[in-house]
Amino acid sequence: MLLCVTASHKTASFDLLERLSRHPETVAPKLVDAGADGAVVLATCNRFEAYIQFSDEFGPDAVMDAVAQSTDIPAADLDGSYRIVNDRHVAEHLFAVASGLESVVSGEGEIAGQVRRALTDAREQGTTSPELERLFQRASQAQRKVKNVTALHRAGRSLVRLSLELADSRIADWSAERVLLVGTGAYAAVTLATLRERGAIDISVYSPSGRAELFAKKHGIRSVDAEEYANVAQRSSLLITCTTATEPVLGPVQLQRQERAASAGCPMGSAPSQLVIDLGMPRNVDPAVANLEGVALLDLETIRLHAPLEELQATDAARTVVREAAESFHLDGSRLSVTPAVVELRTHIFGLLEAEIERARRRGDDGGLVEQAMRHLAGVLLHTPTTRAHELAAAGRADEFITALETLYGLSPDAGDAASDQATA
Repeated sequence: MLLCVTASHKTASFDLLERLSRHPETVAPKLVDAGADGAVVLATCNRFEAYIQFSDEFGPDAVMDAVAQSTDIPAADLDGSYRIVNDRHVAEHLFAVASGLESVVSGEGEIAGQVRRALTDAREQGTTSPELERLFQRASQAQRKVKNVTALHRAGRSLVRLSLELADSRIADWSAERVLLVGTGAYAAVTLATLRERGAIDISVYSPSGRAELFAKKHGIRSVDAEEYANVAQRSSLLITCTTATEPVLGPVQLQRQERAASAGCPMGSAPSQLVIDLGMPRNVDPAVANLEGVALLDLETIRLHAPLEELQATDAARTVVREAAESFHLDGSRLSVTPAVVELRTHIFGLLEAEIERARRRGDDGGLVEQAMRHLAGVLLHTPTTRAHELAAAGRADEFITALETLYGLSPDAGDAASDQATA
């Protein structure tokens, strides 16, 4: 069975989401250690979700206990901040998430890559399972179909784009801005491209992990090393942070020197107005910078309050695609669940057939006519039970076929074969 525990901007506070996202890599192994058959954790700037494959003995309470232990968040703090998505609805939920339908900005594109990375991380940790593999692979397929056949992604805007649109009210001429980008990951590349679309020219990059020079060469901008970070930060009019650091990488210690210099009569005059945009989760910027004179802070909590209304027509079309993809996922899964039983039946019947054909040959099957007739008869006899097995599976009644097979023929299909088939589907 599948289960999803989801905490998002719809159910949880920004502070709780930040606490959950600090060390997401510890959660999946803890869930597996607690008894789950597999686990994949998706942690983004606006959601924290655990997808679990489990047996009847492992349920929501065990999931939340494992999450609380691995994140050091008391279970009481989690109460009311999450919801449980049960087996039949997990696929539709994940497909909607991957397609951007559950994002702050409907249709945002970054989430698709985050979903793929969640599966990659689970593989590296050894916590995925055949059914979770199939689920996440189908999620990527559904996302691509939504992108190709609906207008959702053309209508939607990313958080990066939305944050810069909010900055428009403060910026008269983007080409005159001194921009410092803090971070060098995929989000940083998207941010840089969006800045250039708006006309920004003077852009520098700093990396807390030391990757600034490589990123700068690749994108044709100036790199900033650790020694000059504070000085460049003070002289920048727009600072955008988007790192995976678990602690703030920008705070008063980098910016307040400017304030002191100005108050001491620095020839530069009064401190220029600065806008700091924090796209990190956990937050990259110490909230205390908002208290510095001349500094305005725009963080994810503020950005999501200004998220635009969904493009209803595009969203409706996308949800139709998602529902159809989820139905297909369940139908294929049902067929896979009965496949070992069908294979077992066919193996049994054809085993009997080969024995009878060999007997006919010993008796002198002239021209193989008896063999031909027997093979045809076997195919006819197997057609109806095979068709019926798939019909029962699609209706969620595969167990009836398996029970009948055990009762009539004494055959017990190996459920492990189904898992293997699902992993390669």
